[in-house]
Amino acid sequence: MSGNVRLLDDTLAAAKAEGRSALIAYLPAGFPTVDGGIEAVKAALEGGADVVEVGLPHSDPVLDGPVIQTADDIALRGGVRIADVMRTVREAHEATGKPILVMTYWNPIDRYGVERFTAELAEAGGAGCILPDLPVQESALWREHAEKHGLATVFVVAPSSKDARLAEITAAGSGFVYAASLMGVTGTRESVSSQAEDLVRRTRATTDIPVCVGLGVSNPAQAAEVARFADGVIVGSAFVKRMLDAPDAVAGVEAVRALAGELAEGVRGRV
Repeated sequence: MSGNVRLLDDTLAAAKAEGRSALIAYLPAGFPTVDGGIEAVKAALEGGADVVEVGLPHSDPVLDGPVIQTADDIALRGGVRIADVMRTVREAHEATGKPILVMTYWNPIDRYGVERFTAELAEAGGAGCILPDLPVQESALWREHAEKHGLATVFVVAPSSKDARLAEITAAGSGFVYAASLMGVTGTRESVSSQAEDLVRRTRATTDIPVCVGLGVSNPAQAAEVARFADGVIVGSAFVKRMLDAPDAVAGVEAVRALAGELAEGVRGRV
């Protein structure tokens, strides 16, 4: 079975045709429970997100800040497994018809098996993977299997990336490019880094695929600011924080739905 890279491409193209950025939400699988996480992902999509990244919880994250680390710890203590991540992708996609990616560090895939992981993600209806710690020069095996199964390979670029490096990364990637707006870990911030716009400009000079910005966007005004120059606005910690701050799981899901609606207005410039 082929994955949904085409659906991802079409979704991002449709947002561009509407004259706006896409809204991409991030939520970890298994948080606060597997079932609760599935409901949260569906709520983000129903509330206004165009795409969702489902995080595969990891015990030793390098990109994730304290908010997502807390959620990952809850998921891991709850016993979340890769099978639960696949179930989250499947059920959220079946319920909404929207593209779902998995965001994961390389070690879990390496241990699970690249062929097995890509085949199962495609079978679940997944659109691809974001791989923040997989070097492009070591990605040939992954890309071979991802392409075979119709999955996007999204790489992360940072303000420190030189132009030649950007060209190397974007030539190998598909779906979109994840532009980290600053050096550091994920988290909500008072303002979006001024480096983000320059990074998008430099990245666009090397590729025709969409460039989406993450790290630091937490409210509609920031989403509107980033939407002026990026093809997509990625929001993670703000969604997770709404769930952590909620009095119970049901309220957490509704808080995710509400934030998605607010951010959807932001990427449309209605703030």
